Amino acid sequence: MCIDACGDPMDSFIVVVGVLVAVCMLIRTIVSGAKCTSNVNLYGKTVVITGSNTGIGRETAAGLARRGARVVLACRSQLRAEGALAIVKKDSRSQNVVFMHLDLASQKSVRSFAETFLKTEKRLDILINNAGVYMQGRTEDGLGLMFGVNHLGHFLLTNLLLDRLKECGPSRVINVASMLHTYGNLDFSLLGAHKEFGTGDSPLDVLRIYNNSKLCNVLFTHELAKRLQGTSVACFSLHPGLVSTELSRSLHARFRHLLKPIAALFFKDAWEGAQTTLHCALQEGIEGLSGRYFSDCTVRKLQPKARDDAVARKLWECNAV
Repeated sequence: MCIDACGDPMDSFIVVVGVLVAVCMLIRTIVSGAKCTSNVNLYGKTVVITGSNTGIGRETAAGLARRGARVVLACRSQLRAEGALAIVKKDSRSQNVVFMHLDLASQKSVRSFAETFLKTEKRLDILINNAGVYMQGRTEDGLGLMFGVNHLGHFLLTNLLLDRLKECGPSRVINVASMLHTYGNLDFSLLGAHKEFGTGDSPLDVLRIYNNSKLCNVLFTHELAKRLQGTSVACFSLHPGLVSTELSRSLHARFRHLLKPIAALFFKDAWEGAQTTLHCALQEGIEGLSGRYFSDCTVRKLQPKARDDAVARKLWECNAV
């Protein structure tokens, strides 16, 4: 009698599982975000992507090579880049993909890359400053690693390649930032030497410095757009979303293990994370939005501190080398 009244337990289990699956699918649909819809042809165009040996950078490289671009994978590790090279060529069915060594933690390496590139490549149509680190350390030049790689290396690279971008216009510069820039704050008394970054920082200190480096990305884009007025070069910064990539490789192994099931449900995968970068690189008609910030393939409003003219100009002048 009880079984008849309560129903078959297996039926109830199937219903619960079905509801959970439906909820997970809905969450994944929401999390995956907008997709780049542009099918623009890039034959004859050349693209440089930093940090393109894995994650968002590699997916971006494949997406642009698939559309016919010549893609330069600008990476620190030749071994990892060679593996990425094979994957990008296979995924894009293009052989017009090459590797060039670039270590953003070394200004000497950045200058060497730019010199070699300008001597060997006739064009540069899109520069994607994608590489990023989230870890403690120092650059070859003695700066905090996150400040040096995430911002200063890209600042120098962009300026060294800017004339070629102007020559090949219309062209674009895309800076991969993060929504975490909203929690960043710049202290110019410390910025040059990055003195607040030491080896004994707490996890919150490390996060704070990462946020600061991402704020630098957005302010750099803001000032760059002003300096590019009257040229045929547009620039954009963006938030790729919460993406499950190797950026977290410096986290404690136990924490990474706990994060995996959460990331699988609530984080974008690398392909999904590359969509806003591809949108900024490819979408026609957005040149008038130069200097703006995008998320989920849509332009977003920035907080006042992320579009402060005086601070952006001071950051540029502080970094100018």
